[in-house]
This record gives sequence, structure tokens and C-alpha cells, in this order.
Amino acid sequence: MKRWQVWIGVIISAVFLWIAFRGLDFEEAWGNAQNANYWWLIPSVGVYFVGVWVRTWRWDFMLRPLKHIPVARLFPVVVIGYMGNNIYPLRAGEVLRSYVLKQREDIPMGASLATVVVERVFDGLVMLMFVFAALPFAPIPGQRIQQTVIFASIAFFTALIIFFTIAAFPNTFLRIAEWVASTFLPQRLQDPIIDFTKRFLNGLESLRNFRNVLMIFFTSVIIWLLETVKYWFVMQAFDFTVTFFALMLMNGVVNLATTIPTAPGYVGTFDAPGIAVLEEYGVPRDIATPYTLVLHIALWLPITLLGAFYMFREGLSWSDFGKAVQMAESEARA
Repeated sequence: MKRWQVWIGVIISAVFLWIAFRGLDFEEAWGNAQNANYWWLIPSVGVYFVGVWVRTWRWDFMLRPLKHIPVARLFPVVVIGYMGNNIYPLRAGEVLRSYVLKQREDIPMGASLATVVVERVFDGLVMLMFVFAALPFAPIPGQRIQQTVIFASIAFFTALIIFFTIAAFPNTFLRIAEWVASTFLPQRLQDPIIDFTKRFLNGLESLRNFRNVLMIFFTSVIIWLLETVKYWFVMQAFDFTVTFFALMLMNGVVNLATTIPTAPGYVGTFDAPGIAVLEEYGVPRDIATPYTLVLHIALWLPITLLGAFYMFREGLSWSDFGKAVQMAESEARA
């Protein structure tokens, strides 16, 4: 909590929470929350973990150029990483996932972190696809969503082009990195940087095959469709109805917003955009707010508990997570 980046995240979360709760009739919202049929959370959690299993399959596919790891063995690593995202700020769980993988499978963190970054880029592109696909069937008259989509489209498509270019010309990129290191950096940093660059390029190997790219994209679509199904199940617990396309758009907007650095668990950046999208479709704020908060908890709590179980079963401690962040920071400083 001494790091300024963490405090910026807390402030951003506070601003988004203020946006989410301003003008809310808390008594009416609490009544709607009490009257919800929470039995619908059971199938919602089940379909969510099917999506986590597909995430694991996708990551296994991306890691195969480095090492083939059975999905059943990789699943706890993925869950531990998502738990880390939920309880640590700035998506530190992605680093924790790579750290645990290194401890268990001896895969360099630089290589596995490259696959994680590619995952996030594909996730962002699928979120944009959901938004573009849903808008013709569930149009929103406001401009806020369109501005978010335009900004995110530029960012994610630029990132995708960069990664494909690096993956297609690894030797050229390595020569550029060697020239930069030898020209601008002291001797003691040159070898670590070149070593990290090589490992990072190894992690991008899955992008050099068109079939691999199609598989990554296909599994990403399945993952986020399953998560939208979870949105639909949770909606059944509350007294409102919107189309599946509207929930696809909500899913896309919410997850694009959670790329903003915030306090742990995407506090605020998940809730305010979700409530705003539902209001655009005519859902009253005193219903949209409890629905979004319950959905957020249903996404956060089960995988966090399962991740804690796997963490202790593997003999890991919170100090291991601190070591993971320190290791990643040392590589990032390099």
C-alpha cells in the first residue's frame, strides 16, 4: 500500500463507485436484493467454471511450443492466478500465475508472461467483437459506449499488430533489442535484457502458426460466451429482462473497463459501467445496481475461494506471491 500506483488504483475505484451509487435509492435497491431468487447463482457458478476450464485449455495450447502440460494439472495454476487478480491490485495475479508455473513446470516467467499478455489482447478483441455484434441488435442511443469502443479498438488492434509483427520477425526484433541494449544500457544489464527478450519471443511462438491463432480466437469466443451465459443466469434471479445481445454488450463494456488499473477485484470499474449499460436499456437503477453487485460477487467469490484452496494444497504461502511480484519487478526494471 506504500506504492503510488496502488493508491491511484484506489482513487480510481472510489471515483467509479461514486458514479455507480450516486442518485441510488438504497432502501429500494436493498429490497430488490432481498427479493432476488439466489438459487439461480448455482448454475451461474457452474457455467463460469466451465469457462475457466476452457481458459486453461487455451493457455495449454499457447504453452505447447514451450511444454505440453495436461489441462488437469494446469487448471489449479490458472485458478490461483485469477484469485491473485481478485485480491491483489494491478492484475498481479497474472504474474503470480507465471511464477507458480515456473515453480511447478520450470517454464521461464518471461515466456509464460508473453502468453498471458497475448491472452489479454485476444480477450480484449473478443470483447470488442461482442460490442460490435450486439449493437445492431441492442442499440444504445448514448455516446459513452461508442467513445469507449473507439478508444479500446485503437488500443487492442494496435497491440495485436505489434505482437503479430514481433512473432513473425523474431530475429529482427532480437537484433533491435541487442542494438538498443548495447547502445543505451550499461554492460551489467545487457545480458539480462537479451535473455528476457529471448524468453519473451519464445512465449509468442504460438502466434507464428495460423491454425494456432484460430484456436486461440475460437476458445476466446467460447470463454466469453460462457461468461455471458452466467450474466443471463444471474439476471433470472432479478425482476427484469434484457436480451442476450444486451448482456453481451454489457459483458464487453464491463471487461474493457476493468483493464483500467484499480483497487483489487476491479472494484468500481466493473460496477459503474455495468449499471450504466443496463440503465441505457431501461432497467431501473435500483434493480440494475443490486444485479450488478451480485453478479460481481458471483464472479469474484467462487474462484477466489477455489484459488485459496489450491494455493494451500500446493503448499504455497502469501510470501510466495510477494516473491513473484519481486521477480517480475526485477525483470520489468531490466
